[in-house]
Amino acid sequence: MFGDLTKNLSKIFDKLKSVGYIREEDVDKALREIRVALLEADVALPVVKDFVQMIREQAVGEKVINSVSPGQMIVKIVQDCLEKILTLENHSLNLSTAPPAVILMAGLQGSGKTTTTAKIAHKLRAEGKKICLASLDVYRPAAQEQLFSLAKQVDVNCLPPAKAGTKPIDIVKSALEEAKFHDVLLLDTAGRLHIDTELMDELKQISNFAKPVETLLVADAITGQDAINVAQEFNKAISLTGIVLTRIDSDARGGAALSMSYITKCPIKFLGVGEKISELEEFYPGRIASRILDMGDIVSLVEKASEITDKEQNEKLAKKLEKGYFDLDMLAEQMRGMNKMGGMAAIMKMIPGVGKFAKNVNNKIDDSVINKQIAIINSMTKEEKRNPKVLNASRKIRVANGSGTKVQEINKLVKQFLQMQKMFKKFSKMDKNALMQEENLNKFFHGG
Repeated sequence: MFGDLTKNLSKIFDKLKSVGYIREEDVDKALREIRVALLEADVALPVVKDFVQMIREQAVGEKVINSVSPGQMIVKIVQDCLEKILTLENHSLNLSTAPPAVILMAGLQGSGKTTTTAKIAHKLRAEGKKICLASLDVYRPAAQEQLFSLAKQVDVNCLPPAKAGTKPIDIVKSALEEAKFHDVLLLDTAGRLHIDTELMDELKQISNFAKPVETLLVADAITGQDAINVAQEFNKAISLTGIVLTRIDSDARGGAALSMSYITKCPIKFLGVGEKISELEEFYPGRIASRILDMGDIVSLVEKASEITDKEQNEKLAKKLEKGYFDLDMLAEQMRGMNKMGGMAAIMKMIPGVGKFAKNVNNKIDDSVINKQIAIINSMTKEEKRNPKVLNASRKIRVANGSGTKVQEINKLVKQFLQMQKMFKKFSKMDKNALMQEENLNKFFHGG
């Protein structure tokens, strides 16, 4: 998401940075181009008008004209304004109420409500909360069974599927009784069109009875301009407290994210960044603004890395590396960690300056290569993983057959591994006394 918008804004900023000074007419031209870029990205017209006006007020004046690097100053102004557009109060869940805190999930059919309900449950359970789920979807076949299955997957309690003919309001009553000794109750309502009066009235009835502390609209990022109408109608009916945007890893143009929140005054609380249960991110306006302007998102990258990292395992790995020990099992573990973070392309997109090359990065980086290398290592014996030099022709054929690869791919992996192993051994043999002396000299000369 935001790919085309990022690319278009980057082109505009590159033009501004290429001139030594900026005149007022240069700012006007840039603002016209920014307006077009936002409209092409499906940002609503009222939001575009406010955004451009906000930039103009700060960009036209001596502060920018006399700046040492006026092009960069305008980029900073655009970033500040973008962050302002995206920022509202309470971007995090508000669960400060007598338990169980009820969270009502609403949205159109196919927006990803049920999966998002399980994702939020997974996240809250990791924070130490006791969670209960209940599906109020009596219309979609197997909807209740789907949530029940997902609840097992994330290891939280869930109300069993109700008997045929049970009304949603009766399921709410049972869910409130079941969730008495839980911290949070998540109610997954049926998907409905915002123009369906009967179903919207049913949703109002559910909301009035359940009295949710949070009412979240789950919206698909690819909905486009109509997302604003959807958000407004749901907000009018049940007073939304937040928005969850799903499928932001798609090719959506991103305008919905910039428009929905600003027009409805409902904060975006979460972003669905993939299909896995763990792929849900909290929404931080500053970080999203940085991503849109191709300034990367190092903070999210570090957080993602810490989530999948086992501290104890890392310490064991560090001790082995200090001694110069490195085997194929250790290499495979690092590769699995990269996969958990979304693959190499996903990691690189969060690094500042790489966004503008995102499409080229996706074309050149093939994460299936990593999966093949993991499969090759998994097909080896313990002895072969410790010492791949024992891999003769017949052993390589066996590993190739077991991993569905070719002998040439095994040779390439072994060659790369031996180079890495040699490097780690070299570091471990370095004279530690010499290193300490060098460090002391550095402190002496630099006043450390």
